[in-house]
Amino acid sequence: MPQYAILRFEKHKGNPARPLEAHHERQKEKYASNPDIDISKSKYNFHIVKPEGRYYHFIQSRIEQAGCRTRKDSTRFVDTLITASPEFFKGKTREQTEAFFQRAADFLIQRVGRENLVSAVVHVDERTPHMHLTFVPLTKDNRLCAKEILGNRASLSRWQDDFHACMVKAFPDLERGESSRQTGRRHIPTRLFKQAVSLSKQAAAIEKTLDGINVMNAGKKKEEALSMLKKWFPQMENFSGQLKKYKVTINDLLEENKKLETRAKTSEAGKIKNTMEKAKLESDLYNMKRLFERIPPEILEQVRSEQRHSVKDR
Repeated sequence: MPQYAILRFEKHKGNPARPLEAHHERQKEKYASNPDIDISKSKYNFHIVKPEGRYYHFIQSRIEQAGCRTRKDSTRFVDTLITASPEFFKGKTREQTEAFFQRAADFLIQRVGRENLVSAVVHVDERTPHMHLTFVPLTKDNRLCAKEILGNRASLSRWQDDFHACMVKAFPDLERGESSRQTGRRHIPTRLFKQAVSLSKQAAAIEKTLDGINVMNAGKKKEEALSMLKKWFPQMENFSGQLKKYKVTINDLLEENKKLETRAKTSEAGKIKNTMEKAKLESDLYNMKRLFERIPPEILEQVRSEQRHSVKDR
């Protein structure tokens, strides 16, 4: 089965550094939104670059040192995911795994500058080892400009070419994946699939509660549903907003999913499984959308009203 080195960038504006820091540095005891994390193995995670302090403080400090002005829509930091196909890590020793991520980190450091790295941490407590490398996108002449560093889609494709060229020298079994410029697809972050699973489970529990409302228990069940919706509703709205930009990709995958039965060859088993998982995401989204339509208007309005007041009070 083909083995690929994987490099993905995600730009961040404003101040979402705290939740990312909590995830990357494993600062929580439980991770309900990510069932893949085995906290008993978290002690084996390791750093290539340790953070000097809190992510936000380091990011803000670097921007101020560079004398950069920022706008609300300025990209303040970039979260980079580096990993490889699961098959690549099978049979690898700890030393070989560390060598892979060290080489990948060196590739990034050479391009974005060691002084701009917030953290580079390797997680081995999930299904596939991977590294989160976070950096402030400052140019050599001290401008905050992620667009210049990462570039457009053509530039990102060159990043992938160069990354593969670097990694294949030490790990010759790695192949260059199909370019998004050729497929016309945009990558859907893995975290969105994990969030979909979590939100879908919550939606099922809410639907069960709504189904149980009757004349005898309307007050109690309504309060129970309201409590669950207060937690679910803002997560769902945020999730839906993030997913909008990936709509074309999901539609493509759904169309491809229709052809699965005719493509069910052993050599394509991995591809088919991956496609089916992504198609299931659309099904989960449909079910969650259906739940929106089932929520009694007075309950939905109360949740929205409380959410608005909560924002005003901050």
